[in-house]
Amino acid sequence: MALKPVDKEENPGLAKLPTDVRNKMGFMKKGGTTSKWIQSAIKKPGSLRKSLGVKKGEKIPAAKLAKAAKAPGKMGQRARLAQTLKGMKKK
Repeated sequence: MALKPVDKEENPGLAKLPTDVRNKMGFMKKGGTTSKWIQSAIKKPGSLRKSLGVKKGEKIPAAKLAKAAKAPGKMGQRARLAQTLKGMKKK
């Protein structure tokens, strides 16, 4: 993935950020690539499935996922991320 150039006149604060922070945001100073944010966003694979009581290898039902997405805390965060990733999935 290509990084967007930094425009100091349009966004002066962006140029002052450290290079690794800028790269994670998708901007560059002297080139480089962005990290694979989806792979790094999932810290504990399978924890949502386990906390919802779904057996390994089975799909999480959409209704159960929607209910979990409304919950506060980590379980809600994981469920919302799962919904987002489900929408990005190729068909």
